[in-house]
Amino acid sequence: MLRTIITQGDPALNKVCHPVSKFDEKLWALLDDMRETLLDSNGVGLAAPQVGILRRAVLVINGQDEILELINPTIVHTEGEQEDMEGCLSVPGKWGFVKRPMVVRVRAQDRNGNWFEVEDEGLTARCFCHELDHLDGHLFVEHTDRLYTPEELEGMMEDEQ
Repeated sequence: MLRTIITQGDPALNKVCHPVSKFDEKLWALLDDMRETLLDSNGVGLAAPQVGILRRAVLVINGQDEILELINPTIVHTEGEQEDMEGCLSVPGKWGFVKRPMVVRVRAQDRNGNWFEVEDEGLTARCFCHELDHLDGHLFVEHTDRLYTPEELEGMMEDEQ
């Protein structure tokens, strides 16, 4: 089932999420709904608070187009640095430059409660950081000096050519 993605200004996006303690049909339905919502939105990640659920659960699409389900995730290792443009499904039509680690390793549980670690770099590493920020009530706009509109981005791309 498609869920509504809430946008900046909704108080749920500024709250710290609760750990997931029950790995049951209710969680599986949430994850399945989040998957459908993420694919429909053409995003690369989605956190439970973005659909109004204050639980520590995120989905990230990696470079191999696999959807990673991360329950109760924590970042256990980072290295390097990258700065690139970020946007957010909860901040539609706005982008900003954000510094993130180049490589990120996350420890999380799967939908059945089993612990695992996953490490990736580049866009996926950026996505891990971005989505985990949502679980602590933070948006990417807190990490950027300014926000750009689609028109400004188009102008920047034309200048580079």
